[in-house]
This record gives sequence, C-alpha cells and structure tokens, in this order.
Amino acid sequence: MEKKQYTYPKQEKLKSRNTIDRMFTEGKSVGKYPLRLVYVPLENADEGMIKMGVSVSKKHFKKAVDRNYFKRILRETYRLNKHLLTDKLSKPTAFMFFYQTKDRLTYEEIHTKTVQLFEKFIAQEEL
Repeated sequence: MEKKQYTYPKQEKLKSRNTIDRMFTEGKSVGKYPLRLVYVPLENADEGMIKMGVSVSKKHFKKAVDRNYFKRILRETYRLNKHLLTDKLSKPTAFMFFYQTKDRLTYEEIHTKTVQLFEKFIAQEEL
C-alpha cells in the first residue's frame, strides 16, 4: 500500500500570474459555503499534477493577522485532504481555494467543509 504524502511542497504552490489570471477568466468553480474552489487545467504537465493557492478576502478581514490565520487553516486542511484530489486527477490542474465569509468558523468546521468541497469537485468532474 502506498503511503499518503501529507505535504504541501514549494512546487505545489500556485505562483504563476498567468495561470491565476486564466483562472478568473476561464476557470470553473465549485462551492461549499463558505469555501470555493476555482480550477483550470494546466498547460505544462512537467510542473507537477497539482498547483494550489489560497485566498482570504480583505473585504471580510481587514487585519492581515486574521487573513493569515485563515490562510494557514486553508493550507492545512488542503494538506491533510489533498489525497482526495490527487487520487482522482487525470490531468495537471491548478486550484485556487477561497474563504468567502466574514464568519469565523472553527478549524473543525473548515476541515469538514474542505472534505465536502473536494468530494463535490470530484463528483462534478466525473460527469
């Protein structure tokens, strides 16, 4: 049995401005309140199977310390559940993971929603 990699290495981080711009113009999205996952296929397969970025709205959290806290939680819930995505992906994909509410959900609530969101994405992509 293969050991799951609960990591979020540097090469998995979404940094490409072009990819991020493409995500907002032609990307598809799936939501599970208060989280949203926007995704777009990657052109360069040599970059790895998955690229992930996280975002928390400045509109909802004015203080950077609050935004950083929720970004940390999003990265952690992604790290622990990314096997749900990587096991099902057939082509390289870039994701952007958004926290879209001013409500301060607990870590457990966000973790549960992340799992539901990833499962919803998998179901949507298999159509």
